[in-house]
Amino acid sequence: MPKGIPLKKYTGKFKQLVVETVRKDGLSYREAMRIFEIGGAERIKKWERIYLEEGPAGLYVERRGRASAASGTQKGRPPKLDKQMEEDLIAENQRLRAEVAYLKNLQALVLEDERKARKKRW
Repeated sequence: MPKGIPLKKYTGKFKQLVVETVRKDGLSYREAMRIFEIGGAERIKKWERIYLEEGPAGLYVERRGRASAASGTQKGRPPKLDKQMEEDLIAENQRLRAEVAYLKNLQALVLEDERKARKKRW
């Protein structure tokens, strides 16, 4: 795209009109692209997918730029937890590790007792 030419921005109402026209009249994406003077058929496919998944209201959501951590749609590192929640999770993790270690030792003792009981029978 040439430098200095901004991308065309479409309103939610326009997107809804295009998608509903494509679905109602059975237009191909290329036909709709020519009729409504849209830059690409992929854009209409994307709008239709959003329309089917989220309904007409999904077309009114602004989706430009990076996803924010607050919205929970950011890829990569998840948003940080508050301090109290983090401390609670660390404490629970330590407790569960201790419980697993205890159960492993208990299982080893039980198996050892069973082996000794079998040897006595022979």
